[in-house]
Amino acid sequence: MLKSRRGLLAAGLSAAVVGAIGVVSTLNAGAEQIPDAPAPAVAPADVAPADTAEAAAPAESVAKPPTNLPWGERPRKVRTGRFGATSKSLKAAGLSAAHSEDRGRDRAPKGRTNRTESLRTQTTTVVPPEPVPTESPDAAARPTVHFLYNVGSQSAEADAAYANLTISKPKLAKSDYHTLAEIAVQSADGKQIVEVGWTVDRVVNGDDDPHLFVYHWVDRQTSCYNGCGFVQYSKTIKPGDTLVQDTQKKFGIQNFNGDWWVAYDTEWVGYFPGELWGGKFTRSGLVQIFGEVAATTATPCTEMGNGKGGADTTAAKVGSVSYLNGPPVEMKVRSTSDYYSVEKLSARTFRYGGSGAC
Repeated sequence: MLKSRRGLLAAGLSAAVVGAIGVVSTLNAGAEQIPDAPAPAVAPADVAPADTAEAAAPAESVAKPPTNLPWGERPRKVRTGRFGATSKSLKAAGLSAAHSEDRGRDRAPKGRTNRTESLRTQTTTVVPPEPVPTESPDAAARPTVHFLYNVGSQSAEADAAYANLTISKPKLAKSDYHTLAEIAVQSADGKQIVEVGWTVDRVVNGDDDPHLFVYHWVDRQTSCYNGCGFVQYSKTIKPGDTLVQDTQKKFGIQNFNGDWWVAYDTEWVGYFPGELWGGKFTRSGLVQIFGEVAATTATPCTEMGNGKGGADTTAAKVGSVSYLNGPPVEMKVRSTSDYYSVEKLSARTFRYGGSGAC
């Protein structure tokens, strides 16, 4: 099916950033960070005019981000492909993202977890593309969503958290909602949350590719994907864009001047204004990084990560977790399901995932 070009933004290319990661903490290279390949040539009309993320920023009414990304690099524009490019074609071209159809701010299901409990089930009026057969119309109108997690967490007061996340294209069962990986910066009580990561979600994105997403919670109340107060900053990369598969990219969240800024790869994407929390949520109290499956049954056939369990040396990885102005990293890992597993490799790195119950 051809995708609409409504709201099309010009896609741009720029040089990849390769070099020092910063003074706070160095992200490991090699298995935890795959460098970008050279970008292919494109027509001049597809090349954005500015070379730096700051130069591409929108109007002055939008807040300004920190000078450096959380991992210490100066921002540069994310290397993007043409509108509608698939995650597989981005990988082949050595690119990071591509604009895709804007499907709006869907209020699709979203799970959460904290130190002592997780949101395991909830009812919803959102129906997946192929709902589970049922004899009751009322049950079909409010299906139950089951959430399953592999989690790394730490009580940590910090200004920022960031890590390398493997971006995969896991199999999403036709009757399920999503499979994702994310960083969540939370208040100590778990009620205030900012999230960034990648998700395979047909309800929100309309296809089976991984897409960038942001989300937030206020007083433990749900919001919506990629909106509900989020302020766009970059003209190169936005929530909802298709991401490259089968590689690792840096994701981060940082509080700056009271606002929660989101970073991906080489650029600031945008921010959630601090006023959403009345200016009272300005540092993390808890950091969690996890894989999440939202399914219509407690025994889903959806994959998490890249479909391989944590004991597999080729499983998806959370690498080099780091904080700004925070404690030494010491992730505690756990799984809430027998169908997915997690294995700690170091204080800052773990593997996770699995094929589900099928």
